[in-house]
Amino acid sequence: MTSPQDPFAPPPGGQPPQQPYGDQQPYGDQQPPGQQPPPYGQPYGAPYGQPAYGQQPYGTGPQGPPRNGLGIAALVLGIVGILTSWLFVGGLLGIGAIVLGAIGRGRAKRGEATNGGVALAGIITGVVAVLFAALVVVGAIALFSNSEFGSFTECVQQAETQAEVDQCATDFEDSVTTG
Repeated sequence: MTSPQDPFAPPPGGQPPQQPYGDQQPYGDQQPPGQQPPPYGQPYGAPYGQPAYGQQPYGTGPQGPPRNGLGIAALVLGIVGILTSWLFVGGLLGIGAIVLGAIGRGRAKRGEATNGGVALAGIITGVVAVLFAALVVVGAIALFSNSEFGSFTECVQQAETQAEVDQCATDFEDSVTTG
């Protein structure tokens, strides 16, 4: 009966067996026998169907730079709206800031933009601008509907000198602050 040979023992004669030319390890673009090359765009060694490190998954397409313009525009409009809120334009700029900020926040939530906080700040400054403009409008309506304002305009129309106009203004200021 023959005993099985040790698979790790050197062959008789002391020489290790020579490997045929085709069984050598691959270099560069060579593939080991029996292995298919990876699909186009897939680096060697990456699992089939999975993106390599730093590559986009299949079907997503290349992602462009973030689209942060609307969030920035909302913040700028909100700040300018606050500064001009004593005019009618400030309220309109505030409304524009709210709209652009909402669209910018939507882009940030979808991952198309990276400045969701800036867009939120644009919304907040837009709301403040609209509130300030509304306060100015209410104050102007209250001022012009005041009965004392009618007497002020009559006084100015009847005044013939600058001193009389100044006196009308002083009387009107006194009636508004005390009344």
